[in-house]
Amino acid sequence: MTARRGATPLKRQLTGLLTAFCALTLATPAFSIDARIRGQLEKLAPDERLEQRCDMEAMDKIGAARDGFRPDKVIAYAFGDPKLDGTTFKTKGAVFRSKGEWYRLSYKCEASADRLEVNAFKYKIGDQVPHEDWAAHYLYD
Repeated sequence: MTARRGATPLKRQLTGLLTAFCALTLATPAFSIDARIRGQLEKLAPDERLEQRCDMEAMDKIGAARDGFRPDKVIAYAFGDPKLDGTTFKTKGAVFRSKGEWYRLSYKCEASADRLEVNAFKYKIGDQVPHEDWAAHYLYD
C-alpha cells in the first residue's frame, strides 16, 4: 500500500516520486498514463500498483469535477483499511489534499488485469478533516 508507516525507505521514496510526478501530470484535462508513469507503476507489486493507479484516478476525477478542488495527494488508508478483491479496490477511509487542506474520500475503483487501466470509478467526497485530527492520521501540510 501507499507509503504506510512500516513501508521500506525504497518503497516510500518510489511512492513519493510517483505521487509527485503524477500530481504534475494530472494538470492535463484528460488523464491517461504515459510511458514514464506506466514504467514506474510496473515496478510496483500488483496490489501497490492497483492502489497507486486508483489514487491517480481519484485525483484526476476530483480535479476535473470543477468543484474548486485541486488534489495533489490521495491516501487510501488514513481513516481505515481499504478492501482489495482481485482488481477491485475499495476504500471508505481515504483522504485527499487540495490547496493545503485534507478532505475525507471514499471510492471504488475497478481496473484491468494488469492494474494499469481503470475500467470503472465511483467516488464520494466527505467533510474537510479538522486540523486537530491531522497528526492522529499522519496527515501533513
